[in-house]
Amino acid sequence: MAQDYPADEVRPRRRGRKLLIGLVILLLVVAVLLVVADRVAVGVAERAIADRVSQEVAKQGAQSAAPEVQVGGTPFLTQVLDGRYERITIKLRDVQASVEGDAVRLPVLDVDARNVRASLGTLRSGQGDVVADTVNGTGTISYDSLAALLDRPGLTLGEQGGKLAVNAPVDILGQKFTVSGTADVTVADNGAVALRFNNLDAAGLPNLPLARAVLNNYAKGISVDVPLPDLPFQLAVREVRPLPEGLAVTADAKNVPINSVS
Repeated sequence: MAQDYPADEVRPRRRGRKLLIGLVILLLVVAVLLVVADRVAVGVAERAIADRVSQEVAKQGAQSAAPEVQVGGTPFLTQVLDGRYERITIKLRDVQASVEGDAVRLPVLDVDARNVRASLGTLRSGQGDVVADTVNGTGTISYDSLAALLDRPGLTLGEQGGKLAVNAPVDILGQKFTVSGTADVTVADNGAVALRFNNLDAAGLPNLPLARAVLNNYAKGISVDVPLPDLPFQLAVREVRPLPEGLAVTADAKNVPINSVS
């Protein structure tokens, strides 16, 4: 037999359930709004920083496509209030800079800035500095750009077995030969790329001391320290490594102004 409950007891229970459901819905709505606000704020900050980066790149005398900026760390709004951001990544595409009148091209330059300091006023007004404790950069210099800096007609560079490989037409004792070989690549004390071609040869080269001397002189002529353009964000080159797509460059810096606009 069903037990009957007084009507005045049933109604408060139903009202309690409705209040609980309403509270849960309200909390969900507030949470969604906070997430949306957080993401909107991220977008505003990323655009502001991208504008600053474009100005810094231009100040270095370089060119690039519009920077792609991503601010890491969540929630973002708490980082804004603190004025310190865990990580900002910047991707620069089609970077071009000049070295002694020749254009050096980096198809992509990836920049990873950690512990970035930027006040709310700086982001809001566009005035002041955005400073990173550490910045790491990785990019690739096209072999065509590097070959142009060597200024030897017909010379081409590439990668072979993890080393920098060269091919070039050379006139030796009145005959044309195709010289090929590899080089050791390091970073010089002045930050230039040091190329040392110690293993060059040419098919059909006469077994004559004079022919070998001409080949050795050519190797010395292209064994030079190639200066690199000033990289954005005061990045100093630490390592270079030949890859199939180009000469990979690793650089870093500390206490770096992401922008210096005041």
